[in-house]
Amino acid sequence: MADGAVSGTTSDGFQAVRTAFAGNLASGADIGASYAATRRGETVVDLWGGWADEARTRPWEKDTLVNVYSTTKTMTALTALLLADRKELDFDAPVARYWPEFAQAGKADVKVSHLMSHSAGLSGWKEPITREDLYDWEKATSLLAAQAPYWEPGTASGYHAMTQGYLVGEVVRRITGRTLGTVFREEIAEPLGADFHIGLPASEDHRVADLIPPPIGGAIGDGEQSPLVANMSHNPGVDPLDTRTRAWRAAEIPAAGGQGNARSVAEIHTLLANGGVAKGKRIMSEAGCRKALEPQIEGTDLILGIPVRFGLGFGLPGGMVPLPNPNSMFWGGYGGSLVVIDFDAQTTFGYAMNKMAGTTTGDLRAMSLIIATWQALAAG
Repeated sequence: MADGAVSGTTSDGFQAVRTAFAGNLASGADIGASYAATRRGETVVDLWGGWADEARTRPWEKDTLVNVYSTTKTMTALTALLLADRKELDFDAPVARYWPEFAQAGKADVKVSHLMSHSAGLSGWKEPITREDLYDWEKATSLLAAQAPYWEPGTASGYHAMTQGYLVGEVVRRITGRTLGTVFREEIAEPLGADFHIGLPASEDHRVADLIPPPIGGAIGDGEQSPLVANMSHNPGVDPLDTRTRAWRAAEIPAAGGQGNARSVAEIHTLLANGGVAKGKRIMSEAGCRKALEPQIEGTDLILGIPVRFGLGFGLPGGMVPLPNPNSMFWGGYGGSLVVIDFDAQTTFGYAMNKMAGTTTGDLRAMSLIIATWQALAAG
């Protein structure tokens, strides 16, 4: 297999997207990657190529999976939106309605919407924990229930990089009696035939690409940090090599542990862009989908240090991320994975790769592909 070789399909008019994707591989910007786009529920771009490992011994195949870090949060948010659409979850309700222990330490009035918009004041654990503790659901959630917020909930966002998945996930578990990964699999992924996993069976390990850590100085935790950011970055530390272990892949880490590819990311989110219908199945109401667009908080994020606007589980246009249409939303993962959902154009874009850049919310590789796709959509 030659470096830069690209497999997959593009609909008429989208050849420039394939060219851009091939360019990322040929230049070395990507080692292995996948990119997909949908329009009105149909997949118009589905590309993959390069290598699943740094040594370039395993080709990136059609069904290759990769850990997408915080792009997983969008699947967690979608699961919560589904429960809200079914009237099982009220975002305006206090978390303690569903999870009584959460009312400890002055958190009785913290709302579910605060969890969804990173504004609950729980951006990290106050008690020292290890990376192995991330695999212990009961410990991770009990510690968060017991601790006081770092700031007044609802007054500012501070990216809940690891904690958000446990917080939203425990609310989902209390409501349904099932883990978030199970609800996501049974209610969303399996009905759509989508290859995205929050908690990966060992039988699928052979399909997972190796994440390649970002360069020295570009990783989470490098450089000077405020005490709040240092707490998020170092308690516990984030090591991309953990994603190669069975323990990480098996654990349900709903903010950062999802395994998928661009196709599954883009096709699952057609649910939102397409008014609740995907693969010919209605899973949500259109109103339930558009709920995600409701602004919750905006301003300079206390962890990210950049202007952000959060809806219910997704970033909204504005701040550092302009998008062409107002009814759009996005989020990305550490290293570069990204999803964009455009309700106005009924389009979704997904990007997943294994060569990590020093970014937590997407990077230029993905944006070059998305810009080429938007240009093709506009021309069409």
